[in-house]
Amino acid sequence: MKYSRLTKEQFEELNQEFSTFLATQAIDKAEWDKIKAEKPEVAEQELDVFSDLIWEGVLSKAAYLEHFSKNHIFLFECFDTHVQSIVLKSLVPETDFLTREGLQWLSDNMFTETIEMKTGKKEFTEERNTSIFALIQQGAFLSDGLLYKQINSIIES
Repeated sequence: MKYSRLTKEQFEELNQEFSTFLATQAIDKAEWDKIKAEKPEVAEQELDVFSDLIWEGVLSKAAYLEHFSKNHIFLFECFDTHVQSIVLKSLVPETDFLTREGLQWLSDNMFTETIEMKTGKKEFTEERNTSIFALIQQGAFLSDGLLYKQINSIIES
């Protein structure tokens, strides 16, 4: 596998797409049930191939990622060859960006000496989608980029 297998919940959400995927291989429901019962290793391979196809599609479209931790917020904009980042760090240890109060504190203190803001750029050393997947594995999630765009426009002005 190139990425990771989808969760049971993700497979349930993508039930129709998975059925279509199996149909492209001339596997109907009866055949799928037979494969699961008699050749579980083949069923596992089909699940893995489908998972990779889904991940590849999602990652190819990924434009923005966010990763929140107690004292840091990492914002990423993904390009073909590199990723741009904005990192916000609270210099007040008791701040917790994982709470609503912490995010309100950030809003109130964004332009004070209690927030350290850094920008960066990193060229992909691996394939783009593999690099983005690594960020997701570390806790980042896909976003609409609104927060990145807001903060980036403030930095650029």
